[in-house]
Amino acid sequence: MERIVLDSSTSREWQFTVPGGTARISKTGTMLSVCLPYKAVYGMGEKFDRLNKKGFRVINKVEEHFCEQGEHAYCPMPFFFTDSGFGLYVDTGRVTVFEFGAEIHIYFKADAVRSIDAELPAWEPQTEKAPWPDGTGVVLFSGSPAAIIQEFMSLSGPSLLPPEWAFGVWISANRWHSQEQVFQQLTLLEKHRFPASVLVLEAWSDEATFYIWNGAAYTPKEGGECFAEHDFDFSKSTFWPDPGSMIEKLHGRGLRLVLWQIPVYKPAAPEESIQQNIDRTYAAEHRLAVQDQAGRPYEIPQGHWFAGSLIPDWTNAETRRLWFAKRRYLLEMGVDGFKTDGGEFIYQEDLRLASGARAMINGYAQSYIEAYAGFTGPGRVLFSRAGYTGLHTASILWSGDQKSSFAELQSCLRAGLSAALSGIIFWGFDTGGFAGPLPSAELYLRATELACFCPVMQWHSEPEGGQFAGSERIINNERSPWNIAAAWFDTAEAAAYLEQIRFYHELRMKLVPYLCKEAARCVRNSAPLMRPLVYDFPGERECLDIDDEFMLGPDILAAPVLSPRCISRTVWFPPGTTWCSFFDGASYSGGGWVEVPAERIPVFIREGREIF
Repeated sequence: MERIVLDSSTSREWQFTVPGGTARISKTGTMLSVCLPYKAVYGMGEKFDRLNKKGFRVINKVEEHFCEQGEHAYCPMPFFFTDSGFGLYVDTGRVTVFEFGAEIHIYFKADAVRSIDAELPAWEPQTEKAPWPDGTGVVLFSGSPAAIIQEFMSLSGPSLLPPEWAFGVWISANRWHSQEQVFQQLTLLEKHRFPASVLVLEAWSDEATFYIWNGAAYTPKEGGECFAEHDFDFSKSTFWPDPGSMIEKLHGRGLRLVLWQIPVYKPAAPEESIQQNIDRTYAAEHRLAVQDQAGRPYEIPQGHWFAGSLIPDWTNAETRRLWFAKRRYLLEMGVDGFKTDGGEFIYQEDLRLASGARAMINGYAQSYIEAYAGFTGPGRVLFSRAGYTGLHTASILWSGDQKSSFAELQSCLRAGLSAALSGIIFWGFDTGGFAGPLPSAELYLRATELACFCPVMQWHSEPEGGQFAGSERIINNERSPWNIAAAWFDTAEAAAYLEQIRFYHELRMKLVPYLCKEAARCVRNSAPLMRPLVYDFPGERECLDIDDEFMLGPDILAAPVLSPRCISRTVWFPPGTTWCSFFDGASYSGGGWVEVPAERIPVFIREGREIF
């Protein structure tokens, strides 16, 4: 691993030896060019449109894009590597553009280009640094995909290992907004004999402060003061009359609780939340929010999610102290983690942080989840939609919002595999899609099969009345298995369908010991848990473009069904290996493509290995 730092005052051309040849690197103005032999290029964060990015232009920019993300990304990274063994990381929070043509061109903003050390000295990353200073460094890598990803991840620090319960089944729906509805889910889990280990609540708070349970009575406090649990009277709440006992009951049933968060000081009408107005005013007066060039609090522009809100400056120690002091009582109640949604709220570069650095469009989301990681500590989880370089040190990533369609299911898998080749170890998606009319029974089953073999298995859905919610036939858009079954089948058929879905939930729980063992190994080795075949078999040209098969750890090969009405599909088996079908024990020799039955998801175990 070597580092160059861009500067017009030093040499403009370098050579770098890689396994597949020599990379010639040159700088012209604000463009860096790399000339080397390569057939495929991977990385660039969680990208939905393609795995192999050769021949395409990729913009490295954190964006909130609702459904059908295409080239947009919640969690991009300015990092890539080629099949010829060359890797490159641009150490910047600025927006950059990568063109992967016959040559690779990387474009920087003019004022982001700082210096280059022509001698390419070995570089040891700092253990602590301000978020992305104005300078731009370029780190070069050479070796196998595993070696390059490991070195890239080491720049940010050690990976976070989630607790064992995070590898079970997660259940979630935005429409759950009361304690009664939570208990209904416990009843339905028991009635339908479905296991679960995590329950996520989005509609739990007043959605003004995002730290007070909806319906709680309290006396407002000054902006610099914080609440304890005993400051709230929950008894008359029609939503959460006793959240503390609810959490105890969840824990007693083996479920952990994760609560939704948004990093904003939202504008609120007095009748909506007096406390929120106090907090927002205090944040503005004490410069706890991101500032514009004139020293005024930056507001999210109109036309965007949470328009008009101020956003916390996570580089300000007082912001972090007060923000989390107001939420500490939630951890004391037993909350097990946070769904750190949002964070894609910087829409211009000329903003200021307390650290003196500019508020980077890309760096903000990562500073948000790193701040939460410091607050929650070990034994809890963060489940984040947006992030940037270093996400593996702080959070699990989920793919954000997609419609319920096979096309979106395909893009989700590409996103997960692209994320894996960018150093993201733990990732999941919303089974069957988040938005729109309910998924078909077939789509939901195929998505459940895929989710069973992903690092995180979760079902979730948009709120009633969401952007694509509802149809004449179906009003309840919850993506629970029993709601899907009731929507599409009569009673007898629904029972049979639920049996199919239950099989994969129960199988998932049986896989937890394997997942925990491999997760620990991946954290030690800085390796993705779920990864494309090119990671484990980099010398095989046939797998360069395979984006619909993956390894889960070293022993499970999964080839999910991503199209409707499929009863078989082709699977590529790596040479020199023998694989046994997970479900019927059939044996397949590696070294080519084989047509396999696909009534169930084709999954194979490396011969001689035991999973359970």
